[in-house]
Amino acid sequence: MTVRRALVLLWCCSIPAIVWAQPPADMKPVTDRLAASVYTGPSMATLRELSDGFGGRVTGTPAYNHAAEWAAAKFRSYGIQNVRLEPFTIPAGWQRGTASGALLTPLPRPLSVGSLGWSPSTPAGGVQGAVVLISDVSGDALKQTEQLRGKIVFLDSTRIFAEGFAKALPKLDLAWGVFQKAGVLGVIMSDREKNNVLNAHDMLWGARMLPLPAAEVGMEDGKLIQRLLEQGPVTIQFAIENRTSGETQVNNVLAEMRGSERPEEWILIGAHLDSWDFGTGAQDNGTGTVSVLEVARALSSLGKAPRRSVRFALWGGEEEGLLGSYAYTLAHKDELKNCVAVLNSDNGAGHPKGWKVEGRKDLKAAMQPWSDGLLKDIGGGDLSMETTYDTDHGPFMLVGVPALDLYVDFSKYFEIHHKASDTFDKVDVVDFKAGTVIVAVTAYAVAQSDKPIAPHIDHAAVGEILKDAKLNELLEHVGVWKP
Repeated sequence: MTVRRALVLLWCCSIPAIVWAQPPADMKPVTDRLAASVYTGPSMATLRELSDGFGGRVTGTPAYNHAAEWAAAKFRSYGIQNVRLEPFTIPAGWQRGTASGALLTPLPRPLSVGSLGWSPSTPAGGVQGAVVLISDVSGDALKQTEQLRGKIVFLDSTRIFAEGFAKALPKLDLAWGVFQKAGVLGVIMSDREKNNVLNAHDMLWGARMLPLPAAEVGMEDGKLIQRLLEQGPVTIQFAIENRTSGETQVNNVLAEMRGSERPEEWILIGAHLDSWDFGTGAQDNGTGTVSVLEVARALSSLGKAPRRSVRFALWGGEEEGLLGSYAYTLAHKDELKNCVAVLNSDNGAGHPKGWKVEGRKDLKAAMQPWSDGLLKDIGGGDLSMETTYDTDHGPFMLVGVPALDLYVDFSKYFEIHHKASDTFDKVDVVDFKAGTVIVAVTAYAVAQSDKPIAPHIDHAAVGEILKDAKLNELLEHVGVWKP
């Protein structure tokens, strides 16, 4: 009798665990419903509202602020009650104005010119001066600066960035101060795209104002200036006018669907709402933004929330250094222990492949059953070990939270990235919806599964991943990582 009672007691106690466990095959009826909801849903209409309705959404500008209010209203329209705008602060506000430039001597010719992000305006009428080519911004190379006074510095970006952005940024941060102290009038650099196409970008991390007016010129114009410098002096003129302000408040958009059984545990599905402004930010990152909105809508349509809570986040300040998501990790650091996973979407609407697991072998192993059982048949079964800090999964990765970044075909992405061509008409409907389905299915599986997908890892383990990916020096320099 004692043995029988023990067996009965063991069986009874095991029932909650058995009920709680749910293999991928058992989730498929629900994930199929989610997939159908996304494929037949309004994502393209929503994306058109965002990209055509608000245009480029530079962090802190009126366009960004209006888009944030629009996104909050979208979440509420899906029946999600807990929606809010959560503020963080950036050092300076910036909005692009006009830009023009010309080669004056030895050959009169207009230049294709755009302001660098967070550049101040030139004095009225612009700046005009002889060009000095700078190919090395190391401290030793910039000791002799007398020849820079009253000149326009042309940064040879090909050589300066030859060893990558991480190596160049600390040197450039010091060089700007040297140029300002030396009396440089302004700075130009050449873009990397043929046909004088310009890419919007800035030159400092963290939405900080540049100390000098700075502009980019088209690649062919830049090469012409360099060839002419080989023959003798070159004089150019450029004028830029931007709207700038001091410390500026920016809002992340946050929403939460409370879990049905374990509400204290949560996953986060995020994407950045901000964009650059040459185009309308359709794929960087309108598609990611709308994916988050679509997953919220589709999950709400199920009628019952997953076991864990699901938080949705649309970040500001990504383009200036992942500022919104980093601010969130600081503001919510005491509750990150309950964050089971972060899913991020910010790689455009290329053909989806699966997920990047950010260098974590344990996360890849944990994801494999879901990839094989739920994602493989919908084209999302690949798992990449690539480690990046190029979008908003990054701050969560630094604190050891399991982080997944949507993995898509990148072969066409840089044809539109940060360019005037990043517009609604470039989005492939099928690939966009397929990527959103992968996010929705994964989100449900992770929020519904019996155990957390993978443990949080400690500071030392994160540090090893960063070293292996050669990211540690850059992140130490910008102040988001300490060994």
